[in-house]
Amino acid sequence: MKSPRRTTLCFVIIAIYSSQATLSLNLESIVYHSLLREHELMEEDPVRPKRAVAVSSPAAQEFTIDVEISFENASFLEPIKAYLNNLSFPIQGNDTDLATDILSIEVSTVCRPNGNEIWCSCETGYEWPQESCLHNLTCQGHDGSSAGRHCHCLKGLPPKGPFCQLQGADVILRMSVRLNVGFQEDLRNSSSALYKSYTTDLETAFWKGYSILPGFKLVTVTGFRPGSVVVTYEITTTTTTSPALMHKANEKVTQNLNQTYKVDSSSFQVTYSNETKFSITPEIIFEGDTVTLMCENEVFSTNVSWMHVETGLDIQNSTEVSIYTSMLNNMTSMSRLIIHNITRVYMGEYICKLTLDIFEYASRRKLEVIPIQILASEAVEVMCDNNPVSLNCCSEVNVNWSQIEWKQEGSISIPGNAEIDTDSGCSRYTLMANETQCPSGSSGTTVVYTCEFISAHGARGRKDIEVTFISVAKLNITPDLISVSEGQSFFIKCISDMSNYDEMYWNTSAGTKIYKRFYTTRRYSDRAESVLTVKTSTREWNGTYHCVFRYKNLYRVMAKDVIVYPLPLESNIMVDPVEAAIPCRSSRHIRCCVEEDSDYKVIFQVGSSSFPAVKEVDEKQVCYKHHFTADSVSCPENVDAFCHFTNAANNSVQSPSMKLNLVPGESITCQDPILGVGEPGKVIQKLCQFLNITRSRESPIGGIITYRCVGSQWQIEKNDCISAPINALLQLAKALVKSPTQDEKLPSYLGNLSISTKQAKLEVDSFSGTLGAIINILDLFSTVPTQVNSEMMTHVLSTVDIILGKSALNTWKISQQQKTNYSSQLLDSVERFSRVLRAEDSTISQPNVQMKSMVIKPGHPQSYRQSFVFLDSDLWGNVTISGCQLEHLQPDSFVVTVAFPTLKTILDRDVLGENFANSLVMTTTVSHSVTTPFRILMTFKNSHPSGGIPQCVFWNFNLANHTGGWDSSGCYVKEVTEDSVSCSCEHLTSFSILMSPDSPDPDSLLKILLDIISYIGLCFSILSLAACLVVEAMVWKSVTKNRTSSMRHTCIVNITASLLVADVWFIVAAAIHDHRFPLNETACVAATFFIHFFYLSVFFWMLTLGLMLFYRLVFILHDTSKSIQKTIAFSLGYGCPLVISVITVGATQPREVYMRKNACWLNWEDTKALLAFVIPALIIVVVNMTITVVVITKILRPSIGDKPSKQEKSSLFQVTKSIGVLTPLLGLTWGFGLATVFQGSNAVFHIVFTLLNAFQGLFILLFGCLWDQKVQEALLNKYSRSKWSSQHSKSTSIGSSTPVFSMSSPISRRFNNLFGKTGTYNVSTPETTSSSLENTSSAYSLLN
Repeated sequence: MKSPRRTTLCFVIIAIYSSQATLSLNLESIVYHSLLREHELMEEDPVRPKRAVAVSSPAAQEFTIDVEISFENASFLEPIKAYLNNLSFPIQGNDTDLATDILSIEVSTVCRPNGNEIWCSCETGYEWPQESCLHNLTCQGHDGSSAGRHCHCLKGLPPKGPFCQLQGADVILRMSVRLNVGFQEDLRNSSSALYKSYTTDLETAFWKGYSILPGFKLVTVTGFRPGSVVVTYEITTTTTTSPALMHKANEKVTQNLNQTYKVDSSSFQVTYSNETKFSITPEIIFEGDTVTLMCENEVFSTNVSWMHVETGLDIQNSTEVSIYTSMLNNMTSMSRLIIHNITRVYMGEYICKLTLDIFEYASRRKLEVIPIQILASEAVEVMCDNNPVSLNCCSEVNVNWSQIEWKQEGSISIPGNAEIDTDSGCSRYTLMANETQCPSGSSGTTVVYTCEFISAHGARGRKDIEVTFISVAKLNITPDLISVSEGQSFFIKCISDMSNYDEMYWNTSAGTKIYKRFYTTRRYSDRAESVLTVKTSTREWNGTYHCVFRYKNLYRVMAKDVIVYPLPLESNIMVDPVEAAIPCRSSRHIRCCVEEDSDYKVIFQVGSSSFPAVKEVDEKQVCYKHHFTADSVSCPENVDAFCHFTNAANNSVQSPSMKLNLVPGESITCQDPILGVGEPGKVIQKLCQFLNITRSRESPIGGIITYRCVGSQWQIEKNDCISAPINALLQLAKALVKSPTQDEKLPSYLGNLSISTKQAKLEVDSFSGTLGAIINILDLFSTVPTQVNSEMMTHVLSTVDIILGKSALNTWKISQQQKTNYSSQLLDSVERFSRVLRAEDSTISQPNVQMKSMVIKPGHPQSYRQSFVFLDSDLWGNVTISGCQLEHLQPDSFVVTVAFPTLKTILDRDVLGENFANSLVMTTTVSHSVTTPFRILMTFKNSHPSGGIPQCVFWNFNLANHTGGWDSSGCYVKEVTEDSVSCSCEHLTSFSILMSPDSPDPDSLLKILLDIISYIGLCFSILSLAACLVVEAMVWKSVTKNRTSSMRHTCIVNITASLLVADVWFIVAAAIHDHRFPLNETACVAATFFIHFFYLSVFFWMLTLGLMLFYRLVFILHDTSKSIQKTIAFSLGYGCPLVISVITVGATQPREVYMRKNACWLNWEDTKALLAFVIPALIIVVVNMTITVVVITKILRPSIGDKPSKQEKSSLFQVTKSIGVLTPLLGLTWGFGLATVFQGSNAVFHIVFTLLNAFQGLFILLFGCLWDQKVQEALLNKYSRSKWSSQHSKSTSIGSSTPVFSMSSPISRRFNNLFGKTGTYNVSTPETTSSSLENTSSAYSLLN
């Protein structure tokens, strides 16, 4: 409220300035006011600036700003006006805004008090806009403007603005009129003569008609469009026009326009584009909002329509859209288009059109609909440990959201606290889950939390966040108390009530992980457990152990204390003497020594008597002694003595026995104060540490030395003493394999071993005990690591290099004589280290050992090729593994090869005791197991090019009762030259020729015999098959006079040809395969394929023969043409074998497992490809035998109506003979061949198979060709036609002139009786025609 005692003067100035500012210059910041009126201080903001935002542009832009200034003293107005008039423009920008210039400042509106009212008038050149005059009260008597027009004085400032505007703003009327004439295309071209003519005539008439409008300035034709011809034009005036005056102007236009234009006087239309106020609420529209589009026009009309431009459809009321049109104060037309639950379908431009008479007031606005985009946390895992976890949701578009809600859905309910940040448009939901809310059974349960943003206009957007609650595992450890002594076993079981975990392991109290070999972890449906098992406890296990359960980032730990009481292990108790002779009625000191001094109770037991021990401490060694007197037992007698160690836990251990032999003094010849006494030939052992040998202060000498009593002196028979440093490492190695911290100690132990071995080189070269100790240390160390780096492997090979030096060969020879198996043990240890090596492409070179490795990268690895050269030994070798072989390995696998030049002289003989390795020894290992056949190619220097046959072998650790030996299984010689021998190996496989993977030894008598049989038989077979083809060619016309006989001989010819080609290829394959020459793999593949194909063809033509016989006899009434029969026969005879052969080679050759490694024949060991021949062959044999039995039964016992003709019956008998003889022969042949497939098959199977296989051609000539009586008769008729004719004209019985295979011959009768016919048959017949001759001959030829 304003005060009655004060008056306020208010005026508005307009400042126009130029700015070169770039993006987003908000000019509202420079708007200010000098003094606020009292009522404005309490009620309203007087500043109503026109906001403008500068657009990025290099050119300067002009902005107009309304500035409202209020002050109490009206006398201030004129001085301010005078001051503004005297300013010189432009005014340059100040220091803070150098890019802005003020171009002009003018006073537009002045408000003065008038009684109890405030009158606001416009300065010269300004006027209130029409809408302000309509909605506000004008000053009575002061403003002479009519209602609806511009006015100069209002009572009070319009609450929504604007201020007074410049007079004379042009009003553009967009109009159109239709001419009822045809539209011509030239009217589209503004440069055409027709266009110009129309424009001139029309504008002339328009000027005459519209010049009567108030404020008329200009009329211009803007274009033409079809329908008929629609003329569009614009009228520029300074004020609006009444409808009556516009109608009058239109009439004048019609009168002034030439009649040829045929103007339609009712088609005049006026469009106002700047008279409608179009607003959209809300400004930012989300999918789901209720949107209001409002049109407001100062026209008295409710004829408002809405249109969606993109679809071109008028909008009508519906369930989703509502239109409300009304009049405000009988002056303003208001139309609202309300779209409920808007979607993106409603996007686009909308036109609001109000029509009044010929006037059209239209306005356009574009409506954009955007989805509510919510950014939220990804899937979250919440540990139920009462720690807060926040879920966050933020909207991409920050608006004043009406509400943000959080909901949850899941099997468990865990609420949280929501916080909303309105400035950022984000909401945070904080969860704090405890063990009560998510028990162990619900661990891993997923709950969906949903944040939902709700706008002020009804839109809803939601985002789901999956939250997985992880329960805190509860651990239990049993048993409750663990107290053991050294050497005893114990276990700790850790049980979790959760079955899901990422890791479950054990730690020491110092945080060191326990080696995995000591514990096992298992997962059950309702729990998980890990058991730490120590089979032999040592003092290192004394302490606290933690069971660590980890799931995601949540750890649970339970601790258990383990008390290990000291107690020496039996192997660590050193006794003296090991064995000794004691004269009767004499005495001797016996002792037991240990390395560590602990509070033990020690008792000696001699026989059945027990004696207390006396303790002596000598530096680090503690000995317990007893003075034994022989009087305590009978003499002579052998007595075992022990010492019993008992610790604080009352656990005891017994030492190794000491054998005391009580002997009469007369037989003693050898006496020594240290070794004792002995009889002649007596052998005793003495621990080296108890001898007068210089030993280290740190550790004693190890090992045992053996003496023999010779004459009156003890002589050394065997010295297995171990140097003190090596013995100390041996004890550490034994302890290491039982230690919980193996991995940490191993690298330093390997380094110490390498150094100590170099220092003890003299002992290595002299004493087998030190050599054996080093090998035992390497063997123990090799069982520890899961990974070995390059440095550790260098220490290993440095040690190996010394013990394999030439100076140590004498020591190795002694160990071989003692059959210690050190060489095999050493090789096994090196291979174990090689398998766990993890060093990319490393190379280690020592004089007596070299190592090279390569890592297999993912993708297509390169071939593995390594070369080794030892100049001192004059030996070299290469290893190659093809890239296709390496593709089968797991990525990041390591291939390691270690080569030894001197190992060949120390490895034992092979199992037979005949062969030695006479070259470089190379071992190749792969870090991961190999599941597919893995071929390794190796090349060795040929040290003996002129003598002996080289044999490729590998060291098989399983031979000789697992002591190892040379084995040639899976290895064969690929090439031999004067300089080198090439080998190909696939361990633990064997090879054979043709059918058998169990082939005889190449140099054995059996192999030589089989070769002789094969080559002689093949020669006979090939000659026989060739003779069969010649005979068939000679008699073809004579023996193919009926369809059955023709098909039978077609089959015989193809069987013969197929077997002939197969035998030729077999000889080619034998020539290709020679151990002394390289195996031509391409030629060998071809030979294998054709042998397979043609051998199968033999069997399938036999099947064709059998099926043809079955068809001719069973389906008598069904007659098929000869061409169809031959097509089927050739498809079956060659098509099926071709399909089987192609599939076999296609499936196996890409992996290089199609053929054998040492023979050109189908593989058996890797892929069982041989079955692709054996199975079809044996199936065909069974089918044909079945057909033979069925056909014979049918012929001998025909049914009524299906008895064949005599000629057909003759041919059927010939076929039956061929099948009945050839099928068993071929089946028997390959039956024996199948028997040779199995390893260890008897040599008889090999010999029989070779005989039958080699002479198959002879069988076919005899039983498939010459045994056919028609063939015999044709041959006899061809070469002795006159003699045959004279014999045939006689009607006599067959006598000496009967052919050998005729039915009357003894052989033929025997086969005839075999098929069920008895009696004697006569070939003579009264008919002499050729037909009757043929029928008579074949009627008795049952078998061929």
